Amino acid sequence: MFSLRTSLRRQIIRPVLCALRAKHTLPKLPYPYESLEPHISADIMKTHHTKHHATYVNNLNAAEEKLQAATTAGDVSGVIAVQGAIRFNGGGHINHSIFWSNLSPNGGGEPQGELRDAIEREFGSFANLQSNMVTAATGVQGSGWTWLGYSREQKRLVIVSCPNQDPLMATTGLIPLLGIDVWEHAYYLQYKNVRPDYLKAIWNVVNWNNVAERLLASK
Repeated sequence: MFSLRTSLRRQIIRPVLCALRAKHTLPKLPYPYESLEPHISADIMKTHHTKHHATYVNNLNAAEEKLQAATTAGDVSGVIAVQGAIRFNGGGHINHSIFWSNLSPNGGGEPQGELRDAIEREFGSFANLQSNMVTAATGVQGSGWTWLGYSREQKRLVIVSCPNQDPLMATTGLIPLLGIDVWEHAYYLQYKNVRPDYLKAIWNVVNWNNVAERLLASK
């Protein structure tokens, strides 16, 4: 009979080791830091990207190294202990990678085509979508994200908020289309503690082409 450790190696260790071959890296922004001004300042974008997102990437890599060591040793307690760091930093990396592509210096305006139809079908109008997302984002206590997601099961758009850096798909099953970061580091240098002003401004740089592409890919 196989020992418990042998069984664990087959069921946990080998798949994890295969997944840990490459380190995560900070993605480059598809636009200069200053290009979203005056809606989001260059200082915010540079600090947000090079400090906060970079920290999530570095900490995720460190957490996965600990996971690799624990799985190699057959240390189930060690595997469990590192899950919180992977969820938080992995979520931060996933969320911000989506966030940067959701923004564009050529953004703003209103969505068109299939995305517009889906919005009007679910929320009645684009203005209602904006209002509902702003209300949800304003209501996030502490830090978190508000998302426009797509439910494959229900075939509909859904607005939901996630605490901290919890990634939408991993925690709700929804496909992320548009994320609004409501951690203070996303807006404090420019908007101080007035989150509603930031939530009003961000619509001017939303990349609706990217959101539409994500909706198409989700089906």
